[in-house]
Amino acid sequence: MKIEVQLPDGSVRTYEEGTTALEVAQSISEGLARNVLAAKVNGEVRDAMRPLPGNCSLQLLTWNDEDGKSTMWHSSAHLMAEAIEALYPGVKFGIGPPVENGFYYDIDLGPDRTIGDNEFEAIEKKMLELAKRKSPFVRTEMPKAEAISYFEKKGDEYKLELLEDLEDGSITFYQQGDFTDLCRGPHIPDTGFIKAAKVTSVAGAYWRGDESRKQLTRLYGITFPKQKELTEYLALVEEAKKRDHRKLGKELDLFTFSEKVGQGLPLWLPRGTALRERLADFMKKAQEKGGYVQVATPHIGLKDLYVTSGHYEKYGKDSFQPISAPGDDAEEYLLKPMNCPHHCEIFKSRPHSYKDLPIRYAEFGTVYRYEQSGELHGLTRVRGFTQDDAHLFCRPDQVKEEFIKVIDLVLTVLKALGLTDYEAQVSLRDKTDRSKYIGSEENWTRAENDILEATAEKGLKSRIEYGEAAFYGPKLDFMVRDALGRKWQLGTIQVDYNLPERFELEYVGSDNARHRPVMIHRAPFGSLERFVAVIIEHSAGRFPLWLAPEQAVVLPISDKFIDKAREVAGSLKDSDIRASVDERNEKIGRKIRDAELSKLPFMLIIGEKEAEQNSVSVREHGQGDLGTMSINAFTEMVQRKVRDQLGGL
Repeated sequence: MKIEVQLPDGSVRTYEEGTTALEVAQSISEGLARNVLAAKVNGEVRDAMRPLPGNCSLQLLTWNDEDGKSTMWHSSAHLMAEAIEALYPGVKFGIGPPVENGFYYDIDLGPDRTIGDNEFEAIEKKMLELAKRKSPFVRTEMPKAEAISYFEKKGDEYKLELLEDLEDGSITFYQQGDFTDLCRGPHIPDTGFIKAAKVTSVAGAYWRGDESRKQLTRLYGITFPKQKELTEYLALVEEAKKRDHRKLGKELDLFTFSEKVGQGLPLWLPRGTALRERLADFMKKAQEKGGYVQVATPHIGLKDLYVTSGHYEKYGKDSFQPISAPGDDAEEYLLKPMNCPHHCEIFKSRPHSYKDLPIRYAEFGTVYRYEQSGELHGLTRVRGFTQDDAHLFCRPDQVKEEFIKVIDLVLTVLKALGLTDYEAQVSLRDKTDRSKYIGSEENWTRAENDILEATAEKGLKSRIEYGEAAFYGPKLDFMVRDALGRKWQLGTIQVDYNLPERFELEYVGSDNARHRPVMIHRAPFGSLERFVAVIIEHSAGRFPLWLAPEQAVVLPISDKFIDKAREVAGSLKDSDIRASVDERNEKIGRKIRDAELSKLPFMLIIGEKEAEQNSVSVREHGQGDLGTMSINAFTEMVQRKVRDQLGGL
């Protein structure tokens, strides 16, 4: 029998039944075939060596594709496990998935054994030795009883526990060389694609994320098809260390943490608070132009509120636990994990007509979610954070138009902060498993179509990820690459037909009947904490001029000119330019160096000539001397630059 295979360019080729994706690649080009790592068949990533399932769409994946990289890193985790098993006999393995940059494997080394930095090189050497054998990754389907028997003989209780959750008939093993693992795949054709390997770090990780379970050794690594790419990656890692927001946040006096306050609860210092406020003001101004109204909600809510919304059922056991009211009062409260249920109650507080819609509620609301201590990381993973949250309530016929307006708002934010390299990720339901979602099939289909059409109309570079939707609705996430090429999820928009149903929200339509509104959730920043962390690392602490905590510092060359420097700083402040005076008894060269280290955008030097001419000598951070200009000319230059960056907001 023949099968038809549709390629990404729309062309259709005919092959014999049983043809593999790799054989399709060979029919196109031997050069292409040599680089194929995996294949996306009908949207599902599969081994390139597996026979195609019949008529299908096919994308051949190489190192240049995210799914290709992910597949190679998954296979590299297996290769690292094989190396570790050879070097440390008797070890047991938990899980070993790919991550954004590389992979990890959770390992039980046994009593009194550890892996330290000094052992990384030996593991890397063993990995490359095994990779050179070009061992194929062989997939085997296995009955559950046989799989259990295999790991019972091996004495690996972790794999046996994973098997408990798997149905008979869905269990697959992969073998390469001397290593066999329980795994659903996919994998690269053979280990020979791995030419460079680096073990990057070691950490502790509780089995299945449960702090009551045994702590395993989590070993991180990364691999590449060329040594040159590993060398370049390591250079970027060193640059990332210099840009680490935790380091720069301390140097720039932006935020701190306190053990007495609690892990994952940042304290914002005056300069950091001023930066947060400017971001908030920027967003509020944009929202005001877009027809939003500000609301404010409390930091706690009754547990029943989140039971109604479905958040408690979905996330309750992993959140901060309920707070019991004192005395005989049986009420239970939760620290607010989400703003949306509160906004639903605001909408419900008064009747609405179809003419009132859309209604757009916005709030910089602080929420609280319990992250395990091992997962906390500076501002990017915290337990208390502030969202630039908004919820739009509209008629079904308004959804796409409102969605497009939110896209425009997100793009305005990204442009103002110099984040121009991004891709839109459309997150839809899992194709087969609908159990983790609430709501009707009809509403989900309508919501998904609205997002897909809006994304297409805006011409966004986008990709579809199945199974990544929120439990109550599909969403559009903006995946942004920073100056080092790292990917961050910033800005999210979600369409929700379900919370209005759960909260029994209504408006009166033109037919005088009662109808359910549709809800759009959106947060262009996401969380202010994480957004600030990304901006710090993207800009290396050199913020856009409009956002900088301090835009100019006036540097008198001696005490004689301090009064004039104060006068200049006062004039700048009157023009809404943030300026200060360095009044220290230091030489001008030291003051300039310190201002450069503090990444202040402009330095204004005042000496005899400048004082007489009512001018300043201007230096720009990273650019050097801009010459002498009048105070008015400098003011106009700064204001013009700020206007250009903000795009008229």
